[in-house]
Amino acid sequence: MKLPEAYSEIKLASLKLLRRGKVRDIFDLDEHLLLVASDRISAFDVVLPTTIPFKGKVLSSISSFWFDKTKEVIKNHLITDDVEDYPCPLSVQEKDLLRGRSMLVKKGEMVEVECVVRGYLDGSGWRSYKATGDLFDIPLPAGLKQGDRLPEPVFTPTTKATTGHDENISFAEVKRTVGDDLAEYLRKMSMELYHTASSFVYEKGLILADTKFEFTVVGDEVLLADEVFTPDSSRFWGRETYRPGGPQPSFDKQFIRDWLESQDWDKTPPAPPLPQEVVEKSVGKYLEVYKKVTGRDLSIL
Repeated sequence: MKLPEAYSEIKLASLKLLRRGKVRDIFDLDEHLLLVASDRISAFDVVLPTTIPFKGKVLSSISSFWFDKTKEVIKNHLITDDVEDYPCPLSVQEKDLLRGRSMLVKKGEMVEVECVVRGYLDGSGWRSYKATGDLFDIPLPAGLKQGDRLPEPVFTPTTKATTGHDENISFAEVKRTVGDDLAEYLRKMSMELYHTASSFVYEKGLILADTKFEFTVVGDEVLLADEVFTPDSSRFWGRETYRPGGPQPSFDKQFIRDWLESQDWDKTPPAPPLPQEVVEKSVGKYLEVYKKVTGRDLSIL
């Protein structure tokens, strides 16, 4: 496959850049925001020096798919992802750049908690269980293996760090941060969203091991925001290759994390550049999970 040009930064002549996140560039349109997914990739909360072609389009397009699919569960901040409907002046070249990798969204106040739901035991949850026998502050049965399905999905929220690493926090801390009512609502919606998506992707041959959500408050409404069920925010495994008892082949950026773990790197900037074969394999995984979930082939659009 011929890889397209990758974009490490998005520059739009007539729009005001509000901020650059680890992956997204956010532009201020007064009443709204324009979220643009670059092809940057982060791991261990460090932005890597290597870009991944197609990545921004996968993240934005799959989020749009899920925002539409979950809108009966909870409203979301997406207004449109059609560049022709954006209320701002854009050149033909800018529209081509934004097509498939951008979303016009409602401007709100982001909730300062990341809402994580885990259905399987892996990642930091597995490390916690190995060390303590618990999943952070949640008791689990003895004798579980890496990759085991949990007795029931659990809500394991984290802080939302603008720099450095997110930290796991208890539900009691979420209540202290955002208030009892909002905390209960965030947990309820997160669990409902996880159940909806995990059932859907299982029929597509995928297991949704864990995922994270962000929410925003617009007026008096709490809306699902940012990205949802992407290969960056979720851990996807193949249903047919699932074998608990060790690491699982994944359709997310775990492959890149694994490569970085094999390097002599202390997880502080700067990160080592990714070799071409890692980039190409990563592109394949992003495109494959997009096609499995949506039924569409992004590489030919």
